[in-house]
This record gives sequence, structure tokens and C-alpha cells, in this order.
Amino acid sequence: MLVLAGVAVWQGQTTPKLGLDLAGGTTVTLTAKTTSGKNPPTEQMDQAVKIMTRRVNGLGVSDAEVTKQGSNNIVVNVPGEGQSRVVSLIGTTAKLQFRQVFAIADGKPSTGPAPAPSASPSGKPKKGDKSPSPSVSPSTSAKPSPSATARGRALSGALTAPTPTPSGAPSPSAPASPSSPLVPPSGAPVPPAQDYAGVTDPAVIKQFEALNCYRGDRRAPGSNDPNRKFVAACDQDEESDQVAKYILGPVRVLGENVDEANAMPPDAQQGQASWSVALDFDGKGARQFGEVTTDAYGAYQQDPSSPRAQVAIVLDGRVVSAPSIREGAITGGTASIDGPPDSFDQRYATDLANVLKYGALPLEFTQSSIDEVSSTLGSDQLTGGLIAGAIGLGLVVLYCMFYYRGLGLVAVASLIVASAITYVSVVILGEGMGFRLSLPHIIGLIVSIGITADSFIVYFERLRDELRAGRRLRPSVESAWKRARRTILVADAVTFLAALVLYFLAVGGVAGFAFAMGLTTLIDIVVVFFFTKPLVALLSRTNFYGRGHPLSGLDPRKLHRATQRSSAATAGTSQEA
Repeated sequence: MLVLAGVAVWQGQTTPKLGLDLAGGTTVTLTAKTTSGKNPPTEQMDQAVKIMTRRVNGLGVSDAEVTKQGSNNIVVNVPGEGQSRVVSLIGTTAKLQFRQVFAIADGKPSTGPAPAPSASPSGKPKKGDKSPSPSVSPSTSAKPSPSATARGRALSGALTAPTPTPSGAPSPSAPASPSSPLVPPSGAPVPPAQDYAGVTDPAVIKQFEALNCYRGDRRAPGSNDPNRKFVAACDQDEESDQVAKYILGPVRVLGENVDEANAMPPDAQQGQASWSVALDFDGKGARQFGEVTTDAYGAYQQDPSSPRAQVAIVLDGRVVSAPSIREGAITGGTASIDGPPDSFDQRYATDLANVLKYGALPLEFTQSSIDEVSSTLGSDQLTGGLIAGAIGLGLVVLYCMFYYRGLGLVAVASLIVASAITYVSVVILGEGMGFRLSLPHIIGLIVSIGITADSFIVYFERLRDELRAGRRLRPSVESAWKRARRTILVADAVTFLAALVLYFLAVGGVAGFAFAMGLTTLIDIVVVFFFTKPLVALLSRTNFYGRGHPLSGLDPRKLHRATQRSSAATAGTSQEA
């Protein structure tokens, strides 16, 4: 108990978090978009609901509701205030693509192709400079060296953010955007446009030159279409003064070929200064990724300043990063996305890993509305539920005191300990995994009062049976416990299995009720084994209980007389019959 209380204090949370029905929250309506303008297929809408639900659970938000409304809307209710991060992530399409870069330039519109940049590095413009230096190019001294990671693979320059800063010059970064968790600004200067060698689509070149990546949501038309051979796309960075735009080649690897995505902490020993997202490809993805990195490395060997030496990681039509392939092709089926340490932090890496891990949404969605809502039940209903729980607890206490006398104090103390552990557990779960207390949870906790009291009664009745048989109290404590322990475990096991099945088969409030009942069943076992039984053994050594005081509830004479009266009544009934 003290350990749990210490954990709660260490987390800085002393009260449970409340669910949507008790504390309100955020409601967002997402509307599906289709190229034909017609309603999307029902199967795709159902799949989107499942993916969004998994994303919410992956972010540790409990009691969230994701429901389909009509034929093209999905309504997401997230409990608690300030849930813009969750809202932005669940609606992210998460269409991941790997494309080879064919041209790169500053994100401002241009009138035509600019000359190729000089291969010699120059100074980086200071923060606030809107026009990048035209002679900046990736510095060979910034090339990362491969090193073994904890997973036994090599980190390559292919999957780290490009660092064109000359050797010895610091690389300041813009602060992360608080409103968009999937935007890691780099602040790196952008080289002027290369020539358009290899680009066979004049319309894309024209779109690229007119593209302005400093305004709007910077999703160029068609940039998210995997069927287009060439696309123009903007950098994902929304805060930096230097934003790049790209011409990208055909899709070489799709997000569907990513088996796993996990956020990885910095590793100073391996030269990894920032958080990263480790990707594991399936067989097809590993082969395709090896092919595109082979092509990019070949371009790097021919001309280190060629944009075709870069592989762009494109998420939802915007370029997360476009690192150069300098250490050879990556054929092991694993890769790692990283960025500047001050922006590619734990939160960003975790968010990016979550949206990639649970798959891409089959449809694109727009946020039709975002509203902060108040509680639907209000304080009156919460107060009523707590009053009902207090009445139930009071009746159990009165029954225990009336029937078991002094032994009832053990039951009352056990209920208090169980309630305290339950409260602290709810607080810890709320801070650790986003568990929020809703009305179904409260109902489950109230119902569990009877389950907890049953365990005490089973043990007490076994103990009194031993005393009725004429045995002494101290030996009876152990023998009764051996008989009662099996019964308690079987009863709690049945209750826990029922709660487990109900939790996985039900949804919404019913699942919340089952979770609370399963939690309190486990707490009941802990309390009975580690508090109730040791306390009874300790009290049996006192004169009040050990000698069977009339008010102790363990007086052998009263128990024996009660047994005799019961036997006599049974015999009289048999004779009359």
C-alpha cells in the first residue's frame, strides 16, 4: 500500500482522472473524402474505425469512443481537456511512402530552373534569414558513420536527417510546433533547385516551380497519390524559416510493407543523439528498400551533390526527411528515421511510431468540427453514485459488526485497505496508461464490495466451524485458512474469468464495468492473503480474541449453543414430518 502511494506521489497525481461522461472532453467529427465524391464503401469506414480505435489505445487514452455516424462521418470522443494531440493523430492518414528525390529547392515559387549548386560548403544563414545561401550543399564531414545498434544492425546515413551544415558550425533548430506533433522542424538551409534530369513529366516541373511551401497546409496536389510517377511535395517542417520543396520519383516502398515501428531512445554510445523510429520491413519491403537505396548510393558515388542520392520519407504527402545514402545500400530489412535532437524528441518519435504501427487509414479525412464538450452526466449523477456506494458499504459494515461482533472489525479494516488500494491503483493507472474513471467503472467498483466481503465471510465461517468442533483458536486459524483458501481462489477465479471475457467481447461502458470488476477481484486476493489472514493470526494471540470474549465473535460457548439450537430445531422439524 505504501509502495503504491509512493508511486502515485512520484507521478504527481493524487486524484483519479474522470471519463467523458463525468468530466467532459473533446469531440471531433471526421468526414471521409473520396476521389469520386461519392460515399465511401462501408468496409473502408469500418476499417478506419478499427485503426483509429487502436491508435487511441496505443496513445494510452482510455474510455475514448470512436463511432461511425452516417455513411461518411466518424465521431471521436476523447475524455479530458487539451486533447488536440490525440485528435490530430487519430485522423492522420499515415500513408507512408519512400521515393527517390529528383530535384530540391527552396519552398518559394520560382520562374524557372536554377543553376546547380556549388559543391563547396558555405556558411549557414542565421535564424530569421528568409533566403538561403545558393552555395550550400551537404558537407561530407557531416556524414554519419555506421555503428552497431542495440538491435545488432548498422545505422546508416540513409535514415538520418540531412545535415548540410559545414564541419564545426553549430546547427540551430527551430522549436517544435506545439500544435502539430508530427512536425519536426530542422531549420536547415535549403539548396537551390537542381536541373530536372530524369524528370519526364513537364506538368510536375511546372507545379514544382509554382509551388509555395510557406503557406497553407503545404500538401501539393497529388503528392499523396502512390500511382503518380512524379510528384511535387513540400517539407513537413512548419516552423523553420527554411522550407524545402521536392520533385520525387515513383513510389519505391509503401507503408503497408512496414511490419513494425517503435520509438527508440537516444544512444550516446552508438552516436545517436536524438530519439528515432525503428522500422522493420517485411520481405517485399526489405527487397524494395534495398533497391532504392542501391540506386541512391549509385547516384551519390557519381555525384555527391546530386539530389538523386537522397531518399525521401513521405508521410501523408509531405516529406518528413530526405537523407542521403552515403554508406551503401541497406538490405537488412531494417531502417531508422531520426532528426534534430531538440525537435525529434520522445513525444514526436512515439506519435510517429504509433500512426505507422497501426497501419494507414484506407480513406482521407477532413476535420469537420472540433468541440470541447461538458460532462453528460454532471456532478449530481456522480454524487448519487457515490452515495449509493457509501450506503452499500455501510450496510456491509453493519452486517459484519452485528453478526461477527469483534471479528467484524477485521472485515471493516480489510474493506478500508481494499478501498485504499483500489483508489491508489486507479490514480496510478490514470497517470500511467490514461485510465479514466467513468460511471460504469464506478458501478463495477461498488458491485465488487460484495465480492470482497464474500471472501472474508468464507474465511470467518470456516474459522467458526473449527471452534464449534471444540478446537482451540490458534490452531483453528491455520486449519480454517487451508479450507477457506481454496474456496476463495476458485470463487475469485470464476469472477475474474467472467470479467476478462466480458472485457474482450464487450465495448464501451460494459467493457469499463468488466475492467473495474477484474481489477477489484485481483485486489481482493491480495488483501485476503496479505492482510486479512495475517491480521486474524495476530489477533488470535490477544486475550480478547484468544480467550473467546463474548463480544469477540469467537466465543466457543455461544457458537456451540447456537449449533445445538440449530440441531434441535432440525430434529424437531424431522419428528413433526
